[in-house]
Amino acid sequence: MRNSDYSPVTSNLVMNEPPQPALPALSIVIPFYNEEENIEDVCKEVAVALADKVEGGWELVMVNDGSRDGTGQVADDLSADHENFRAIHLTPNSGQSAALQAGFHAARGEFIATLDGDGQNDPEDILLLMKEMKARGVDMMCGVRARRADNFVRRASSKIANSVRGTILGDNITDVGCSLRVFKREGVLRINYFRNAHRFLPALFQIQGFTVAEGPVNHRPRAKGKSKYGGGINSRLWVGIADLFGVWWLKRRALRYEVSGDE
Repeated sequence: MRNSDYSPVTSNLVMNEPPQPALPALSIVIPFYNEEENIEDVCKEVAVALADKVEGGWELVMVNDGSRDGTGQVADDLSADHENFRAIHLTPNSGQSAALQAGFHAARGEFIATLDGDGQNDPEDILLLMKEMKARGVDMMCGVRARRADNFVRRASSKIANSVRGTILGDNITDVGCSLRVFKREGVLRINYFRNAHRFLPALFQIQGFTVAEGPVNHRPRAKGKSKYGGGINSRLWVGIADLFGVWWLKRRALRYEVSGDE
């Protein structure tokens, strides 16, 4: 056959690539530190509470913050048994703010919710906060524990701390210690993180120009184990004061401008 007689053969063959999983609409991020007694109950309650109630689907990101008990293994087992559960592990134990930051960056949802790993938050409140956030058109919705299931000392110290923080930062948040929150993904990826940043997330959102509101949520007694995060009241007090003035300085020095014209 002469070269001039050669006609290339075209093929209709299409390579079949495995379908990419759809991104969930909502990611729930929960930090766990030595919560072997609680992690399975907390995560399964999330699954029951959300079930098929989130349009676009959801995922649960379990963050094992360098636990020294069986928390990491339970997280891996749950991830293997539930297709929308994911487990990530921090080494070493790095604190709640680091665990949240790692979880936020691993999360794939347009919206992100957070819960404590001790079972005191009610996961059904996630849906209520999401609905309220969309209705108000804000970027972050914070829970307010109307009836706190904590002892007097914790309630009193929290009330004083919230009052002082609110006066200095002017963030208009009455219960910054409540871990039940819902955010827009773009917000959590833009704020600056540091140790104990989780105590100032509303103010850090506002510094970046995002809007924040709050609404009432349930709060329950811890059923198993003792609190792992936080340390003593005195240590939280002095560290909290230093962090508070650091965030105040950041707010005062933040750059605020808009860009227009050709891109």
